[in-house]
Amino acid sequence: QVQLVESGGGLAQAGGSLGLSCAASGIYSTYRLAWFRQAPGTEREFVASISANGNVKTYGASSVKGRFTISRDDAKKTVFLQMNNLEPEDTAVYFCAAEDPRLRKYNYWGQGIQVTVSS
Repeated sequence: QVQLVESGGGLAQAGGSLGLSCAASGIYSTYRLAWFRQAPGTEREFVASISANGNVKTYGASSVKGRFTISRDDAKKTVFLQMNNLEPEDTAVYFCAAEDPRLRKYNYWGQGIQVTVSS
């Protein structure tokens, strides 16, 4: 059974930092892992992904490039999202996701964790 559990969210001030973690169970190191976010009244937005071997990192919105960093530790079965220089626009529920390479879609999702950035 696949399970993804996010942790590390909360409240930060603009310009501050937060780190998110997502502990995975029941999936293999061959899965691409990613972070998405969804702000109230908006659609879910791709934030970043990291390939199975960790060599390829892709970032979504230009607004997060240079501020957010995705990484993974397969020994701990955990994917991380380090968020620096936070902006109020980063306020959202953040989800981690896993892509089954056989299906080539993100078919496993965490429950989401709130990140709130105050100005």
